Amino acid sequence: MEGRGFVKGRSMGRWQLATRRKSLEAVVADGERAGLHRRLGAGSLLVLGVANILGAGIYVVTGTAAASFAGPAVVLAFVLAALACGFTGLCYAELSSVIPVSGSAYSYCHVTLGEGAAWALAWMVILEYLLAAAAVAAGFAGYLTSLLGDWHVAVPLALATSSVTASQQGGHTELAFSGGINLVAMLAVLAAAAVQIAGVGRSAWANLVLVLIKIAVLLAFVAVGSQFIDAANWRPFLPANEGGFAYGWPGVLRAAAMLFFAYLGFETVSMAAAEARQPRRDVPVGILGSLVVCTVLYIAAGAVLTGLVPFRELGVPDPVALAVDRIGWPGFAVLIKIGALTGLGSVLLANAYGASRISLSIARDGLLPTFFTRVHPKLGTPWLASVAFGTASALLAALLPISILGDLICLGIASAFIVVCIAVMWLRSRRPDLRGGFRVPLGGVWIGRTWIGVVPVLGIVMCLAMMAPVLGDMVAQVRRGDVLPATILLVYVLAGALLYLGYGQRRARRQVQDSNA
Repeated sequence: MEGRGFVKGRSMGRWQLATRRKSLEAVVADGERAGLHRRLGAGSLLVLGVANILGAGIYVVTGTAAASFAGPAVVLAFVLAALACGFTGLCYAELSSVIPVSGSAYSYCHVTLGEGAAWALAWMVILEYLLAAAAVAAGFAGYLTSLLGDWHVAVPLALATSSVTASQQGGHTELAFSGGINLVAMLAVLAAAAVQIAGVGRSAWANLVLVLIKIAVLLAFVAVGSQFIDAANWRPFLPANEGGFAYGWPGVLRAAAMLFFAYLGFETVSMAAAEARQPRRDVPVGILGSLVVCTVLYIAAGAVLTGLVPFRELGVPDPVALAVDRIGWPGFAVLIKIGALTGLGSVLLANAYGASRISLSIARDGLLPTFFTRVHPKLGTPWLASVAFGTASALLAALLPISILGDLICLGIASAFIVVCIAVMWLRSRRPDLRGGFRVPLGGVWIGRTWIGVVPVLGIVMCLAMMAPVLGDMVAQVRRGDVLPATILLVYVLAGALLYLGYGQRRARRQVQDSNA
């Protein structure tokens, strides 16, 4: 895949190719040539962020995080996850104001660390989006099944249960096969992909309606549920550790890692930079605004949830449905479940958006097949990419439980976030002449020619803290013979390496003027 200004790199060694950086000017020029329409303002980006963040955190994984790891202290886990995302979000805001293109962490990494690192990062981000859609769809299936049950429509358990199930024993995850397949979750992912293909304008309007509904319903849950809280359910607020990651501070950290993916939405906002009308102003507003709004709502709703139901009973895919059923108002319970479905539906839409846009950026560089770059002439969307990712996510939703999905997502997100923090320091050090509309606060220090920022370093430390308990639990699973999560991760990583070495490295588009400086 060659074009004017680009050459194949076959005469160079593999290491030279892998470390070859893409110029910032080329990244911006590629964004302008992508053919995407610039029609999203700050309000639309804020809605996109809230649409992707608000939903999964409170409606799906909060129950498992509280029941298995943190107890009522799950609200502290939300704070820890929000801090990690907050530091990284500030770095995203600066980078997106300097490099206003789609591709997000992938584009930033390509400019700073080189092609090989960018591909490795992008491959993990793709996994992150695939798994996030599957996890949200699993929650969607739980709420839909509960709602249909209220209407006396029984969905066979075998059609709403993943093929693999997970349970907590002694503070660690143990796996089993259920014999079912989550067909409901599978169909939910495919429906979201179809809506996304219809066009960003129409899906943005759909997101706006869904976001308004789910915020109203979540506020209603907090307002009404707070009147029925049994304070005894909050005692002890931080249960004593029972071994491994079962409660105590190790459990809070483990819960924070599980909740980490619920904040994925602000990264999706940076994916939309190529479609923002004024990206240097609008993208930082969308990133930081959506993060603040959703964190406040998560903490409030998490406190009410654990106040309504003893935390050990919350290990279900639809914890809010369980909580509103305890209130004893059937009509209100139906309303909340409908709100949960709209919330999760908007997350599925926004997630499908992010996956298709990052694949577009990667394929433009020749690292993925060209069909990922094909934008529909009338709808203005990369529709083939949406089909591919929708199909893959649907299969994952049918087969895997939320706990496995959440753990693998955490590793992908944390990897991407660490690169973003490094990229800010690299750009400040190597290109001090570049100034966008936003800069991270708190400053930093110069060590020789390298700028070390307070916020980027804090972001890296927090992300490593999110990864540590997940990797520890995964190692413990392997020792007990539960090798599925580690196998999935290993096979995926090896597949990415083979794809890059066998396809991407030979076909990548590289500028003649690129340098490693």
